[in-house]
Amino acid sequence: MPEQSSPAQEIAAGYATSGSAVELGSVVVDGQVDAGARVRIPLAMMNRHGLVAGATGTGKTKTLQGIAEQLSNAGVPVVMADVKGDLSGLAQQGASNDKVTARAADTGDDWAPTAFPVQFLSLGTSGIGVPVRATISGFGPILLSKVLGLNDTQESTLGLIFHWADSKGLPLLDTKDLRSVITHLTSDAGKADLQGIGGVSSATAGVILRALSNLDAQGGNEFFGEPELAVADLIRQTDGKGVISLLELGNLQDKPALFSTFLMWLLAELFEELPEEGDLDAPKLVFFFDEAHLLFHDASKAFLDRIEQTVKLIRSKGVGVFFCTQLPTDVPNAVLSQLGARVQHALRAFTPDDQKALTQTVKTYPTTPHYELDKALTSLGIGEAVVTVLSEKGAPTPVAWTRLRAPRSLMDTIGDDAIKQAAAASELHGKYSQAVDRESAYEMMAQKMAPPAEAPPAEQPQEQRAPEREKEEPGFIEQVMGNSAVKSFFRSAASALGREITRGVFGTRRR
Repeated sequence: MPEQSSPAQEIAAGYATSGSAVELGSVVVDGQVDAGARVRIPLAMMNRHGLVAGATGTGKTKTLQGIAEQLSNAGVPVVMADVKGDLSGLAQQGASNDKVTARAADTGDDWAPTAFPVQFLSLGTSGIGVPVRATISGFGPILLSKVLGLNDTQESTLGLIFHWADSKGLPLLDTKDLRSVITHLTSDAGKADLQGIGGVSSATAGVILRALSNLDAQGGNEFFGEPELAVADLIRQTDGKGVISLLELGNLQDKPALFSTFLMWLLAELFEELPEEGDLDAPKLVFFFDEAHLLFHDASKAFLDRIEQTVKLIRSKGVGVFFCTQLPTDVPNAVLSQLGARVQHALRAFTPDDQKALTQTVKTYPTTPHYELDKALTSLGIGEAVVTVLSEKGAPTPVAWTRLRAPRSLMDTIGDDAIKQAAAASELHGKYSQAVDRESAYEMMAQKMAPPAEAPPAEQPQEQRAPEREKEEPGFIEQVMGNSAVKSFFRSAASALGREITRGVFGTRRR
């Protein structure tokens, strides 16, 4: 008789792959881990997106670290947000100890200390990484409304203000540009323009102006401007390893709307800039959205609709997106339904709301004869998770209680000084370290409002004047080109071509 396989091996059979894969760990059944029962995500399925969830202190960040390491080894670039400052250790080798050795034995991992190529970035100039920026125009009205905390009506008004600036060829590069446009539209001189874009309420425009001033007071003026980050700089390799672009956000912990919306801007830029790729053996880039609940908190319907659309469509650009948060219910159902991989760390069930979230989470998993999921999800140890992903055939894998692998890089911060030194040595430092303030809406509006200088031409002495030539009859072309109606047409056409701006799914600027 053939030997009967164990429950752990039956579960692991659903995770078998013929191609490259990201190894998560090994199956646990009845408290026993089987080192040979591997749980993995096929590399080709990483662009089907995923969720890493769990209560504070359950190991979510180390899970992200381990996945990012393996993606980098496979040559796949990664973008991550380091909100708490404990992912910088990716740049240094890890240290072995008894816990790491035991974890490696449990998961069948030939663990070896390894460092990975990390590019440290920071939003604006007050951080410790290479400063990165976005222009106001590039950010667009929908994302900016999220940062400013505007309601639906105010968001619509901001969209009209952007449209007016676009139509007038006024570049909105930083906050002073947008403020100058709004100040003009709310002034006596701008009333006609304000009526011309749909009768926007002056009071609503004033609310936006005050919100913009509050953003400036919180340091927003350090973030918006040029040079704007090019998404091509996020898709890089070093010695065959994918570069991990790590956004150091410790200085922005009190500004969650700003950094979470910036991450969404990056994702929108990737969606708009990258070509269609279809199915690939490995993704072009994987994007980790840490503290994802901040993105969805108080978001407008238009904002949520565009997130859903982006997540649905960006897979075909070869980009995978992983949301990381405490509760799966933090992510809207329309987005959650698009996520192929689920790595659920322990949940707490201390309150009625916790119990409700636990019940809802259990319902999202395939049925399993091996676990009582409501008990399993509250019994997981640190560094353990309940997992289900998409197999190479695109079908959900069996639910697996998984003991996760230990990261091979340092599971600690490397310190601010080391980060600053690495950022200064980066090839991106020279490109982005110095802000550029070229002529834009602020200067153009100031020039428009300034009184014209009178400088009458000096009259030539009579004897130096050139003799007047007899006027020649203009030819047909000269007559046509001299016609005032034709001149007006060409001026309008040239002006429209010079200032035409199209906008993408989030209202972000497209050239």
